[in-house]
Amino acid sequence: MPTLFEAARECLDAATIDDKIALTHVHAAAFARGELPIPADAAPPEPIRMPGRPLRPRLVHPRELPRRGLGSDAGRAAFVHAIAHIEFNAVDLAWDAAYRFRGMPETFYDDWVRIADDEARHFALLRGRLQALGHDYGDFDAHNGLWEMCEKTAHDGLERMALVPRVLEARGLDVTPGMIVKLRALGDEATVAVLELILREEVAHVAAGSRWFRWYCGRRGLEPESTFRELLARYARAVLHGPFNLEARSAAGFSVEELEALLQAAEAS
Repeated sequence: MPTLFEAARECLDAATIDDKIALTHVHAAAFARGELPIPADAAPPEPIRMPGRPLRPRLVHPRELPRRGLGSDAGRAAFVHAIAHIEFNAVDLAWDAAYRFRGMPETFYDDWVRIADDEARHFALLRGRLQALGHDYGDFDAHNGLWEMCEKTAHDGLERMALVPRVLEARGLDVTPGMIVKLRALGDEATVAVLELILREEVAHVAAGSRWFRWYCGRRGLEPESTFRELLARYARAVLHGPFNLEARSAAGFSVEELEALLQAAEAS
């Protein structure tokens, strides 16, 4: 019987789209049935490296990505592709959290395996919309910012929880409502329905980051608000852009002080 850590590594290593998504669903279901044990004596995780990826999309610097409006079919497809790329990355981000951080309460692994499964489902929905628009995942260039932050925080679960779900992934909470309004005005109710589902479920994903960030702070005797502010200043000023969806972020576990820290850091960047 494979362990959870072995299953997570297999999902991370899967190099094709279909393999990564299928393995994610298979292993998440097995874990939910109690079939993937979490050994207390497992060997340490391997050093972080790039996960398995398909040959496309080509990864470029964010400045190299062209700006496209939603008014054209190509622009709408490029937008859907960008969101699909985030969700595909999020599958690996969730599995890496489950794989890398050992000795955590079982509920930590429950959260991140469930989130990996959700992200795989989100990706499949977006890929379906992309195909309906005459494209597929890999047809447009993308950037690697999410995984780069994953690499920067691989040494510390507290920093990972603070900066990946609560900063980078939480960006979706901020921008998705405006995109929904624009797409609805264009009559694209099919894409709107997918984005509304993702927005609802991403609140819970970001909330998991908030919950485990505070767990780590409690274990180390750290005050969460000042710790979050310090991490924003050290790592995240370049990626903070307002406006912020304060209502959704509050529902996802951000305190008033943390929301103020986000606003101040964005103004200073």
